[in-house]
Amino acid sequence: MQYLGELISIGVAFSWTATALLSEYGSKRMGNLTLNVMRMGVTLIFSMMLFWGMTGSPLPASASRQAYLWMMLSGVVGYVIGDFCLFQCYIIIGSKFGQLFMTLAPIAAAITAWATLGQQMRPQGILAMAVTLAGIAITVLGRGDHHKVSLKLPLNGVLFAIGAAVCQGVGLVLSKIGMNHYEASIATQEAPWMLPFFANFFRCIAGIIGFLLLMRFREGFRSLRHNVTDRKSLAAAVSTSIFGPFIGVGCSLMAVQYTSAGIASTLMALTPIIIILPARWLFHQPITARSVLGAAISCLGVSLFFLL
Repeated sequence: MQYLGELISIGVAFSWTATALLSEYGSKRMGNLTLNVMRMGVTLIFSMMLFWGMTGSPLPASASRQAYLWMMLSGVVGYVIGDFCLFQCYIIIGSKFGQLFMTLAPIAAAITAWATLGQQMRPQGILAMAVTLAGIAITVLGRGDHHKVSLKLPLNGVLFAIGAAVCQGVGLVLSKIGMNHYEASIATQEAPWMLPFFANFFRCIAGIIGFLLLMRFREGFRSLRHNVTDRKSLAAAVSTSIFGPFIGVGCSLMAVQYTSAGIASTLMALTPIIIILPARWLFHQPITARSVLGAAISCLGVSLFFLL
C-alpha cells in the first residue's frame, strides 16, 4: 500500500497525543510509579495475546543473548528512567509542555548514535538542533520582574522533561542496536512486522521489574493494591497501555520499516502541535500565540533534523 509508513506515522502522533493526555490524568490520580507498573503489566498481557493469536505461542520468538541484553537495557533507560521522568513532568508542568520538551529526543538520539555507532554529525543537524531549542525557549522563557529573561515553568518539571527526552533518545538507539541483533538471530521469519512487538516485549519486562523495585523502596505497594481494584484507575492504565507501549511504540518501530526514518520521525513529531487543543479542552490550559509558535518551530527543527 502506498504511503503506508506515512499513515502509520501520523497515527502514531495521534496515539502519543492520547497517551500523553491519559498519562497526565492517570499520574495525577494514582501516582507515577503505580500507573507505570500497571501499564507495563497490561502491555505485557496484550502483547502475549497478540503473539498467541498471530504465532500460536504467547511468548515472542527466541533470539540471541545480545538481543535480550540490548532490549532490556533499552527498557531500563527508555521506560524505567525515561518514563519515570516523563510522568513526573506531566504532574508538575502538564502533558502539553512535556511533549514540547520531547522534541529534544532526536537530538539526544543523534548524539548517542554519533558516540556509539559512529554516525556523523552534519552541520545541517546542528542547525536543526538550534531551531528546536529556539522553539522551546520561545515557549518556556519570558520576561521576569528582576531579570531580562526568566523561566515560566517550575525548574524541577523542566529538568524531569529534559531527562525524559534524553532517555527516550538514548533508548531509541539502544532499541535499534537490539533489534539489529534480534533480526539477525530470530528463529522465524513468518511475520517480520511482528519484530518490533517482539522486541518491545523484553523492554516491558525490564520496565515492570524496574518500576516494581522503585515502588518497593520508595512508597510500597499499598497504592498499587488500591488502584488495581479502582475502575477509573484501571481504565486509565489500560488506555495508556493501548495507545502507548503497545500500539504507539510498536507502530513507531513499524513505521520506519515502510518509509524513511526521516519522514516517519518528522510526522511522529507533530504531537506537540496536535496536543494543544485537547489540552485546552481537557485541562483548561490556555492557548497563547507564543506556545503555538514555539511548538511549531520545535517541530520544524525536528523536521530539518531528519530531512536536510
